[in-house]
Amino acid sequence: MAEHWDVIVIGSGPGGGSLAQSLAATGKKILVLERGGYLPRARKNWSSKTVFMDNEYRANEEWEDKNGKPFSPGLHYFVGGNSKVYGAALLRLRERDFDEVCHEDGISPAWPLKYQDFAPWYAAAEALFEVHGQAGEDPTEPPRSAFPFPPVSHEPVIQNLATRLEQAGLHPFHLPLGIRLKEEQKRPTQDSVCIRCNTFDGFPCLLNGKADAQVMCIDPALARYPNMTLRTNTYAKRLLTDTSGRSITGVEVEQNGETEILKADIIVVACGALSSALFLLRSSNDKHPAGLANASGQVGRNYMRHNQSVLMALMRRSNHDIFQKTMAISDFYFSGDKHRYPLGLVQMCAAAHAGQIKGEALPSWLYWLPDAPFQKMARHSINFWLSSEDLPKPENRIHYHNGKVRLEVTETNVKAHRQLRTHVKNSLSHAYQPFTERLAYFSLPVGLAGTAHQAGTLRFGAAPESSVLDLNCKAHDLDNLYVTDASFFPSIGAVNPTLTIIANALRVAEHLKERLA
Repeated sequence: MAEHWDVIVIGSGPGGGSLAQSLAATGKKILVLERGGYLPRARKNWSSKTVFMDNEYRANEEWEDKNGKPFSPGLHYFVGGNSKVYGAALLRLRERDFDEVCHEDGISPAWPLKYQDFAPWYAAAEALFEVHGQAGEDPTEPPRSAFPFPPVSHEPVIQNLATRLEQAGLHPFHLPLGIRLKEEQKRPTQDSVCIRCNTFDGFPCLLNGKADAQVMCIDPALARYPNMTLRTNTYAKRLLTDTSGRSITGVEVEQNGETEILKADIIVVACGALSSALFLLRSSNDKHPAGLANASGQVGRNYMRHNQSVLMALMRRSNHDIFQKTMAISDFYFSGDKHRYPLGLVQMCAAAHAGQIKGEALPSWLYWLPDAPFQKMARHSINFWLSSEDLPKPENRIHYHNGKVRLEVTETNVKAHRQLRTHVKNSLSHAYQPFTERLAYFSLPVGLAGTAHQAGTLRFGAAPESSVLDLNCKAHDLDNLYVTDASFFPSIGAVNPTLTIIANALRVAEHLKERLA
């Protein structure tokens, strides 16, 4: 007889990994399925050519946009999911983000739960991912207690920039980071920690010093709890239901060309907002012809991913800072001086590299250009990641079209993002007033293929007519199917979504513990 599990978790990223490690403590039989394997640890983890030009760690897939034009999505199938290459900026949504917010392009809808419902889980998430920060610096931060670890200190150029921005009337703060710093000795099982190198944003960490879902959740839980099992290189093809269509009976998976059915009492989907929606759509059957949990036609809709761009400021002087991702600015989060509508968040990027600039700014047929000018740009730059809220629109969706994955997106809040960029440029120009310090700027928007900060597609809510999941993130019309990635977001705010994903996964895990008891 095939083995039966109490819970199967599909996906080992922040949503699946956080939930799985929490449930493992119950002693119940937990199986985690991961489409990929472990990301290899090798010197080329630190190669900007390998990561950004060769795209060695990126999924080899081709999707199409709303016009049928093909593109390669920025997805990563490894234990730990996309967190293997994320920037580990772990911020809480602002208290106001949980309410209805008016933007020039429309309304960001209110959440059915409020900040106070998530506050204790945010604290638990920060402890789990060892978030370093300083409470009280960020003028828009919600009510909170101290961070579990002290902030990551600024190096000289960034410290000088922070001082200049303060003198210009802004309120720069230490960016909350999930990071395993060497000076901290509070961990029971650590084989390697962060050395503050210059390969952080977008790179997999060779030393496992980045607080990703593999390092903080999956591996520690496997080592501690024999009742938890991980199966890698296992593709979840579809979910199966009983004859009533009300309950999931199993998961059809494929591994090494072999197909089998895995059975569990509870199924948790955490493949990422895009892949989870696709998974439910391809799980259609006679009772659910449009896909599972899709009676209201909401599955795959209301996709969000932030308006994002990189602003590179070129200085006359060299920038010798190594670890630069330590500062953020939220002064424009809810307003832009005379502008009525919210603009967004500004945070530092990590140090730039020639291969990174080439890979993100040039088409591949220009990669033959010499590295020297791009190396000089990298040495003389300070770089900022700008995020503005993307509004949920039903027409922004992922689905299958003639057998191919189609991602249909029409950008929202573009004007607000342009205004945010203008404010940052003006603030930097004011901070570096003398002609000898004047900055030059290059801006690189993140296109459709940049699927970082993905959210929506399976929003949660009280009404089945307008949402896919209930308040516990269970599918309205299925009694044992849950979702714990960013699919559940009704809106996305303008901060990185990962901490909210983790906090919600821990919240749902507590609900499931009661159900499993």
